[in-house]
Amino acid sequence: MKVKTVWIVAAFVLLVPCILPAQLDFMREDAVKAANHWLSLIDAGNYTKSWHEASTYFKSKVSMEKWEQMARDLREPLGACTSRTLHLSHYATTLPAAPDGEYYIMKYSTSFEKKRSATETVTVMLDEDARWRVTGYYLK
Repeated sequence: MKVKTVWIVAAFVLLVPCILPAQLDFMREDAVKAANHWLSLIDAGNYTKSWHEASTYFKSKVSMEKWEQMARDLREPLGACTSRTLHLSHYATTLPAAPDGEYYIMKYSTSFEKKRSATETVTVMLDEDARWRVTGYYLK
C-alpha cells in the first residue's frame, strides 16, 4: 500500500509542472483572441463597442464618452492599421494600480498609414464573467 502511495505522490509531483504551462498556453490563446478581437473594433473605429466589450474594471475607470474621445484622438490621426504582429505576451497576477487577478500583457509591433512604427500594449484580464477582456491599451 505504501509503494502505491509513493507512486501516486511522485506522479503528481512530476505532472504538476507539465499541467501548469499547458494551462497557461490555453489561457494565453484565449487572451490573445480577446485582444485581437478588441483591436479589430478599434481599427474599425467602433469605439463604443470596444468600451462595451472591455473589462468591468476598465469601464469603472473611464466613461464610454471619455473613452470614445480618447480613442478617437489617439487613433484617427494615424490612419488605418496596415500591419500588426504580436511580439511579446507576459502572464501576471499583479499589476501596479490594478486589483490582483489574472492578466496577460501583450505588445504588438504595429504600422499605420501615417506612422510606420508603433508599439501597442494591450492588457487583458480574466473578468468577473470568466472571459478575457481588455483592461488597458497604450500606444507609443
